[in-house]
Amino acid sequence: MADELGPVYDLITRRLLRGKVVPVLGAGVNLCERPPDVPWERGRYLPSGRELAAALARYVGNVVIDGHDLAQVSQYVAALEGEGSLYEELHDVFDADYPPTLLHRFLARLSRRTREAEEARECMLIVTTNYDDSLERAFTAEGEPYELVTYIAEGRDRGLFRHVTVGGEPTVIRVPNEYVDLRLDRRSVIAKIHGAVDRVHRADSFVITEDHYIDYITRADVAGLFPVTLAAKLQRSHFLFLGYSLRDWNFRVMLYRLWGEQEGKNFKSWAIQADPNPIDRAAWDDRGVDILPVRVENFVAAVEQRLPPHRMVTP
Repeated sequence: MADELGPVYDLITRRLLRGKVVPVLGAGVNLCERPPDVPWERGRYLPSGRELAAALARYVGNVVIDGHDLAQVSQYVAALEGEGSLYEELHDVFDADYPPTLLHRFLARLSRRTREAEEARECMLIVTTNYDDSLERAFTAEGEPYELVTYIAEGRDRGLFRHVTVGGEPTVIRVPNEYVDLRLDRRSVIAKIHGAVDRVHRADSFVITEDHYIDYITRADVAGLFPVTLAAKLQRSHFLFLGYSLRDWNFRVMLYRLWGEQEGKNFKSWAIQADPNPIDRAAWDDRGVDILPVRVENFVAAVEQRLPPHRMVTP
């Protein structure tokens, strides 16, 4: 398998270093490095989507609902107790110093390599539907600057993105196609397109209930939401999906928006998915995505082996 995938790893590594690949992270990446059969643990191991759904179901007394469907369980909690209660439970889960995984640390290092690479014209854009801040903490530990863009799911600014600069100043992006303060030629951008926990100001934002996803679907497409520089990046990049299954309908909503940005242009994309089932294989193939049937840890190791020696850049 390693020899068979060698040329694919070569291609992905080359395009990553040119800043031409957008990694898209799902909840499955939270299982990276976790020992088998070990459950999530607050402050130690991040939950998968199913584990978070099960935790919320236990919170409301294991009612007769699909305990594996996070959107359905979240909808029930919000209907039963209000979204304020749901947000409190989610904040409690994610307001902890979860150690960044191997993948988070790799992306932070790769950001530096891409930013310093002579062949790259711009820095990385990393898209994630996860709510935790482990990726940001990995960047901070690496000393790698980044800017943050987070979707706003509630309140008067619902449906817009908030830009948090390096200095920590938040700005609501009200006119996306005129917003040029995000400069990918200077530093990488982390885009949290389903919201995120806010551990400082508690301005949490979660696209998580069925109603949230319905509202998300009815909003403008990504071009109407993303700042113009990020929308342009999506139009001319490969996608690298990590931690996703196409069986999740809420993921497909996001996926179709991302693909809609490319307007028929053919950029090969890849999905890292160990042991994919026939449904996932057919679904990914229908979208023109090649599956690499390996674990995330193995994929990271293969790419790192192919990175050229790091040249220190003098400021």
